[in-house]
Amino acid sequence: MSGLSAAAQEAIEAIEAGPQGPTVGAFFDLDGTLVAGYTAATFYGDRLKGRDVSPAEFLRTVVTAVDGELGGDPTRIAHVAFSAMRGESEEAFADLGERLFRSKIAGTIRRESRALVMAHQRAGHTVAVASAATRYQIAPVARDLGVEHLVCTQLVVEDGQFTGATDGPMLWGRHKASGVRAFAREHGVDLADSYAYGNGYEDVAFLSSVGHPTALNPHRDLRAAAARLGWPVLDLSDPVGGSLVAAGRTAAALAGMNTGVVAGLAYGLARRDAHEGRNLAVKLATSLPMALAGVEVEVQNRERLWTHRPAIFVANHQSALDIPVLGNLLERDFTIVAKKEARWDPRTFVGSLVIDPAWIDRSDSASARATLDGVVERIRGGTSLMIFPEGTRSATPVLGPFRKGAFHLAAQAGVPVVPIVLRNTGELMRRSSLVLNPGVVDVCVLEPETDWSVDDMSERIAALHAKFEETLARWPA
Repeated sequence: MSGLSAAAQEAIEAIEAGPQGPTVGAFFDLDGTLVAGYTAATFYGDRLKGRDVSPAEFLRTVVTAVDGELGGDPTRIAHVAFSAMRGESEEAFADLGERLFRSKIAGTIRRESRALVMAHQRAGHTVAVASAATRYQIAPVARDLGVEHLVCTQLVVEDGQFTGATDGPMLWGRHKASGVRAFAREHGVDLADSYAYGNGYEDVAFLSSVGHPTALNPHRDLRAAAARLGWPVLDLSDPVGGSLVAAGRTAAALAGMNTGVVAGLAYGLARRDAHEGRNLAVKLATSLPMALAGVEVEVQNRERLWTHRPAIFVANHQSALDIPVLGNLLERDFTIVAKKEARWDPRTFVGSLVIDPAWIDRSDSASARATLDGVVERIRGGTSLMIFPEGTRSATPVLGPFRKGAFHLAAQAGVPVVPIVLRNTGELMRRSSLVLNPGVVDVCVLEPETDWSVDDMSERIAALHAKFEETLARWPA
């Protein structure tokens, strides 16, 4: 994968040059290693906000935390929280984990940690998350990374409710190392050939269990221990957060968008050519805000954006930044399909003035069909369509399944599909964020695909989805 730091790329090359196959394990700590920050704090904060934490539990937690800071056992804090969960529904807590993953935790997964996991998966290694956290914290992250195995603290559940006890010790410190050794025996993993990644001093025993330990973004004490023991240290970049400077530039970008629309439409009025006015408005309303926000776009195969028009342009979707990036690429004579509820959304209203979206009423199938028939006629008349086949923004770079709507429209209108793969938009502007950070968006335009038919549509969509995944996993040089 390109776009990585030299240190991350070197670590990946070492994995690729090392032993391959399932007898080699790769064990990743969760908090501070795969994700920046602590998932337990996210869970506790949400429960505190929802008033699911009683004053007595809060007081016990604070007292235990202070005691731990002064030299007591940090695992006591977790056991206070576990015991307070007695009688709670496991299903509800699992649902909470999924909700917090989508809203908060997904955006904290380090991009380069994901690349390390993928390198081990390509090598055929047995990859596991090894953590003191519970499966309710880990499972959504592991699923997103494609990791099957969890070595974690187990909570006892009876009749669908937590008892407040743990099944075995909390996997902290030496207990995590014991859990990894037990997992290795059970799955035929040779620890001498295996890898482990951790960030805390409590991970020394865990890291010592394998032949290839790495202190990843380590705390001070682990960094010192790594130097003493001769372990490699890998410092990876954290996901970009929103700064005051970035917020100010985002506000300027929004002002630039409005200015671009007004200038373009005014040009059209002056020239008595509304069509050219709208096209100029698109160009100005997408280029000005990105310049003001400090966003650059690097495009591979740009010529493919013009060889087949009209066309249906399909792209992966992770951020509100995707639309101005694609608008800037397509430049002219295109529109989008949008749900009718967004028609008066102030965030999209300005853009809708110049690209005239086809508004779909999903509650009225007859109306939706009539609207899409009109879209087909517009495409045949020379207007291209931009659409996100995933249907909604993904929480991470992992692709969602493609819906068939865009491809049915291509078959009906008799036009090609032009695939556009976007990278980094979710990092520069997170899924639900209002702040746009400066940086580079990578774009790769794949080969246009023609002659769409319902006869083999499912197979072709699956193949195209695989091309997107391959491009994201191995960005072309």
